[in-house]
Amino acid sequence: MVAAALAAGAAVESLYVAPEGREQAAIAALVEEALSRGARVFDLGPGIMEKVADTVTPQPLCAVVEMLDRPLEELLAAPGRGDERLLLCCVDVRDPGNLGAIARSAAAAGADGLICCEGTADPYNPKTVRASAGALFELAFTTGPPPEEALAALQTAGFRRVATTARGGTDYALADLGGDLALVFGNEASGLAPEMAESLDGQVTIPMAATTESLNVAMTATILCHEVARRRRLR
Repeated sequence: MVAAALAAGAAVESLYVAPEGREQAAIAALVEEALSRGARVFDLGPGIMEKVADTVTPQPLCAVVEMLDRPLEELLAAPGRGDERLLLCCVDVRDPGNLGAIARSAAAAGADGLICCEGTADPYNPKTVRASAGALFELAFTTGPPPEEALAALQTAGFRRVATTARGGTDYALADLGGDLALVFGNEASGLAPEMAESLDGQVTIPMAATTESLNVAMTATILCHEVARRRRLR
């Protein structure tokens, strides 16, 4: 993860190295690179990393990195990677692992950004950061806007807002996913509130066997992001 931060040009303020880390060539190389960029490096005593890290068996290196989120207005005004922009909007997605996986899939599919509305997991949660596999250093994102504010701003910015729903929406393979598009994902257990989903510009569903209740929200995001990317490649 530290390597991903440095590769993405993130502002790494400081590194903390456990004693065994100094013996590893890969970590020594990261330390030298961070030093060359002006970061501070601190050597920790035995057992300290295990006390401050949130994993049972932490790696012997951690970093303090400048926060990366940007204002909603800036995210919406930024040019896309192609002629058509793709944003993901998470409304009350509570599990940090799901949010990190969504960010990872969005970045892999070439999405332009991620909106984490109020009530959604914190993108800076360590579990989110790990699950993103470095995507949060590459994918533009914003945090904290109320859902109604974010959805209204998306409409004003010219995005078609498409809700994802387990049942009753248009088959995603047949749905219009062109133009500037915002895919809106709801809570893991309850999805989007019906009144919110109905107020948007469309609803899509991934067909499932009748015995299946729903797909995991991160898997849904993966399928839809890559369907958008597939169509754009064909065009």
